[in-house]
This record gives sequence, structure tokens and C-alpha cells, in this order.
Amino acid sequence: MTRFSELGLAPQLQSTLDSLGYQEATAIQAKAIPLVLKGRDLMAAAQTGTGKTAAFTLPLLEKLSIGGKAGSNAVRALILVPTRELAEQVMQAVQKYTGELPLRSYAAYGGVSINPQMMAMRKGMDILVATPGRLLDLYRNNAVKFSELQYLVLDEADRMLDLGFAGELDEIFCAIPRKRQTLLFSATFSPRVKDMAAMMLRDPLSVEVSAPNSAADTLQQWLIPLDKKRKTECLQQLVSRNAGKQILIFVKTRKSVDELESLFIADGLSVAGIHGEKSQAARMSAMQSFKSGEVQLLIATDVAARGLDVEELPLVINLELPVNAEDYIHRIGRSGRKGNTGEAISLVCADEVQQLATIENMLGQLIERRPQPDFEATHKVPETALGGIIVKKPKKEKKKLIPGSGNSMANAARKPVNSRSGSGLRMFDHSEEGGSKSAGNRPDRRRPRKKK
Repeated sequence: MTRFSELGLAPQLQSTLDSLGYQEATAIQAKAIPLVLKGRDLMAAAQTGTGKTAAFTLPLLEKLSIGGKAGSNAVRALILVPTRELAEQVMQAVQKYTGELPLRSYAAYGGVSINPQMMAMRKGMDILVATPGRLLDLYRNNAVKFSELQYLVLDEADRMLDLGFAGELDEIFCAIPRKRQTLLFSATFSPRVKDMAAMMLRDPLSVEVSAPNSAADTLQQWLIPLDKKRKTECLQQLVSRNAGKQILIFVKTRKSVDELESLFIADGLSVAGIHGEKSQAARMSAMQSFKSGEVQLLIATDVAARGLDVEELPLVINLELPVNAEDYIHRIGRSGRKGNTGEAISLVCADEVQQLATIENMLGQLIERRPQPDFEATHKVPETALGGIIVKKPKKEKKKLIPGSGNSMANAARKPVNSRSGSGLRMFDHSEEGGSKSAGNRPDRRRPRKKK
């Protein structure tokens, strides 16, 4: 393992890390920090929970500490993130690592009034953490200037593209100086991310600390095959079985969040829910209560899949599989972070087998199935194979008819039509399905029966 003291950070930063109890750097930190300090553009792939925020924040603080101050409304370093929650998380990390350094930092995102953010920017910022939409709002209102921008970080670049920020990113890229150091961090390197990197980065170095789209080795994954209508009942049993543990439960819809929140409150459990329609204040309050341990259950849509950092979170449950396979990685990545053990359980019904196959193909492994005795599926979840394949059961071989078996009607139905005698029993007429109108397949010329 590499120690932080070996990475060439300034004494003030090293002192802050010592006070925080940070001794050994993670793999992404050990590889990325020296490269960023050298001024190289960087394209880094690391799964969630590997310490990538410190990997770009620490060297930025080092470089910013030896430069000048930001002018009015100016920004020296810009960190772009996809969600409000992640903006808050990154901002907290920046402030923690800054320690006694005389650097100003701020987080700007939507869902709250823009006026305080415009006021805060008047003094200038050494580091601005922002979502793309709110950054553009500030820029269009002349509250942010990019003339002094030296460093750009794209955090969770894949997610920003998934959420439809491509247009906003293009506009931002056109507004910022070409001469800058750019760092791109992403859990996955999709073709779209690679294309963006090719346009934005100059001769970048590439760093990978784990297999793409993989889960942490300390995380145990398994699934329960069951019928869709029994998912809620099974979830209640799992929560009861893991009493005392903090559990993060992922669902697909806002309605599901609200319904489950009411259900578990009625069960006497401490629970909070977050989704896109809740106010930013309510979302932050719920996440803070969960992080502090005041709340046992947090029920969330994918809005919480990124940006939630809970120390030693033991269990994540997917009540429903996500539509986007990459979101599965980010969901389960809330557990098993920073070397801690964790568990991820998915409740899967037959309707989700295609999503399951896609996820397994991305992982490069099949997820262990553990049927529960009380929840055996009536509608079986088809077996899957690597390559995103759904294994179809072989068709049953048709029984051969035995002459004289007594099944005369079935035998008659399978006899070819005798065009000469005209006495053959025509059970199926395919003349309207594009078939030939030859002797064995002539159109039926019988007169239609009169309607009574």
C-alpha cells in the first residue's frame, strides 16, 4: 500500500490528512494524485467507494494553494457533478480536506433559490462544485465568469450523459478556456464517455483500478426469484430478518417510495424516503438522518444511487431492477465501500429477466439465485447465461400418432387435403397468409352461410 506521505502533497495538506486519520491511499488515489500534480489531463475509471473524490480534490487543493485568489464572480477550479446529492457530498469532502488552507469553495445546484448562490459568487471561488443546469443559470446571469478557470473536473461523467446533460455540457465547454487541466472520472467508460473525452482532454493518461462495470470484491450479491405480487411481502420479511441493520431500498417510482414509507412507518420502523418530487431540503434531511444512523431504512429512487456515502452500510435491497444496467452498479456500490463488507439483494420477477440478463452480461458473472421457501415463484424466472442470453427451455417433442389409436379427429386434421376427391377435411386454410393457390392450397369457394 502507498502512504499519503509518499505522494508529494504539501505539509499543510498532509497535516490535515493526519488529523483525519488518513494514512494509506487507495489505489485510485495512489495512481491519480501524482499525475494530477504533474499537470496531466486524466481519464480515470474507478468503481464507487474507492476514494476518487479525494483523488482529484487533494491535488487540486495543492495546486490552488500556491496560486492567486479568485476575482469577483470568477472560478479557478470547476467540479461538475450530475446530481444535487453528489454536489453536497463532494462539497463536504472539499471542505474537509481544505482544513486551514485559505481557499474558498461553494456548491451550486438546482431545487433551491438561485439568489443566495449569485450573492455568494460575488467574492469569487477557488473551487465551485456545480450541476450543469444550475451552472448555466449562473453563467447566463453573469454571476459566474470563466476567465480565470484553470482546472475542470468531470465527476460521474457517465451519469451526466445518462441524465441528458449532453447539451448543457456542450454549452459549458464552449464557454470555458481551452487552456486548462481537465480530469474526467467515471465508473464506466461507455462509447459516449470516450467520445466526450476525445474532445475535451489533451493527450490524457488513462487510469483504471478495477474491471469496468464491476462491483467491489467485498460485496456479496444474490437474488430472490419470485412473483411480482409478492415482492412487498418478501421485502418486509427481509427487513424483519435484518432488524437493527441500516438498509437502503431502491425502487423505480416515486409512488413506490411513498407507499413503502407509509407501510414501514405503520410497522413501527424509522424510515425516510427520497425522490425527485421532494424538496431539496427534505431530500438532504432524509439523507443526513440516514447517514447519522437516526433512520434505519432509506427508500429511494435512483436519485440516491450516486452521492450517498454511508460508512459501513451493510445492506442494499433492490425491490425492482433498474432499467439502466449501469445504475445497478451504482445502487449496490453504496455497500461494501472502502474495504468494508456488504450485501446486495435483488427481488426479481419473470418480467425482469431481460434486465437481469443485461446486468449479468455487464458484470461478466451470473448473480446467485436463492429461492426462498415461502416465496417460490409461480411464474418462473427464466434461466440466464453469460452474454446477456435468456435460456429458453427446449420445446417438447410432439407425440407421434399411432394408427388405430382412436384419435380419429386428430388423425383427420393432420391428413393432407385430397384435391381430387374434394372430400378432404380442411381444418386450416392458409390462402390469406400469402400461400400459393396451387392444387393443395386452393381458396375455399364454398358459399358463406346466410346470417339468421
